[in-house]
Amino acid sequence: MINITTTSLADGRELIYYDDPGSRVSRIPAATADLRALPPRGEPGEVRFDALTGEWVAVAAHRQSRTHLPPADQCPICPTTTANPSEIPASDYDVVVFENRFPSLGPAVGDIPENPTWGSTGPAFGRCEVVAFTPEHTGSFSGLSETRARTVIEAWAHRTEVLSALPGIKQVFPFENRGADIGVTLHHPHGQIYAYPYITPRAGVMAAAAQKFHDQANGSTTLTGSLLRSEREDGSRMILEGTNFSAYVPFAARWPLEVHLVPHRQVADLAGLTGEEKDELATVYLDLLQRFDALYPTPTPYISAWHQAPLEPALRQSGYLHLQITSPRRAADKLKFLAGSEAAMGAFINDTTPESVAERLRTVSVHAATAAAPVLAAAASPEGANA
Repeated sequence: MINITTTSLADGRELIYYDDPGSRVSRIPAATADLRALPPRGEPGEVRFDALTGEWVAVAAHRQSRTHLPPADQCPICPTTTANPSEIPASDYDVVVFENRFPSLGPAVGDIPENPTWGSTGPAFGRCEVVAFTPEHTGSFSGLSETRARTVIEAWAHRTEVLSALPGIKQVFPFENRGADIGVTLHHPHGQIYAYPYITPRAGVMAAAAQKFHDQANGSTTLTGSLLRSEREDGSRMILEGTNFSAYVPFAARWPLEVHLVPHRQVADLAGLTGEEKDELATVYLDLLQRFDALYPTPTPYISAWHQAPLEPALRQSGYLHLQITSPRRAADKLKFLAGSEAAMGAFINDTTPESVAERLRTVSVHAATAAAPVLAAAASPEGANA
């Protein structure tokens, strides 16, 4: 059983410890108190409405002063020491979630204008949290044990449920940026969770497509579920299949490396997964990340994005949780940059074929794929994909 302990930092920010089952980490309050003299928390930034696109843009100028690639002995998410009183007061921990000291959204929550026009603004309500995967300063999610990965998944699910209940929140987004080429500002293995006061542009487009498909099918199926069935029947882009999850390179992948990990049943978000599904997810997710890292001599930069259904009730009936892992790495020494067509027009041009990427990810040699063989079968052919 995962133990959860909630406390506060010196400036009032919430911090939550998630302990592995059977963890020996001590939770003595006196040993985990934040004794730093921190300044008061600032007011939220601002959101501005872009009338050309109908999208909200967050303005967070205060983030210019946030911590940027500090040396290891000054890492803000390593356990606290006498020489380094960090964001995490404990001398040891398993997994920790805490409110970001330099948030793009929040700390206050509430509603932004409902019918914005040109010139509409509002407070940047919401919540931004940091998820520290491990007390170790070096490493990556792919190097975590299955037990620790399962604890992180439980933290994601728990925070999704809590944040979804906050006033004004419309969407909850757990994600990880890994690697300097992605733009990370801390080397310590960690992810983030954003709780938005609006539905983000990408989520809005996907939700509209899902709802249209759902309506045309008279509610008999979902768009993501239909795509999963099609990919499994075709088989050429499948990477692996489990009892509860399957992973594939999407037919119209935008990025040189892109994988979708999809549950076999419709579920709106991580909070809706069963214990059995979370157990398998820990195994499958580690397998995928280890495959990414085994493609080249050096670790692959990536963005790991959990697409959860927006909280608007009308959109959740067709919403379908899935993970999207993308990387701009198109060769060992080359990155794809979003230039004119992608950045200005949103029209992606992929330098790889989804089928060839899937083949490489299926056949790459990693220990995790062998270790997981009793549970997960790598999809080597269309016939195998239908097994």
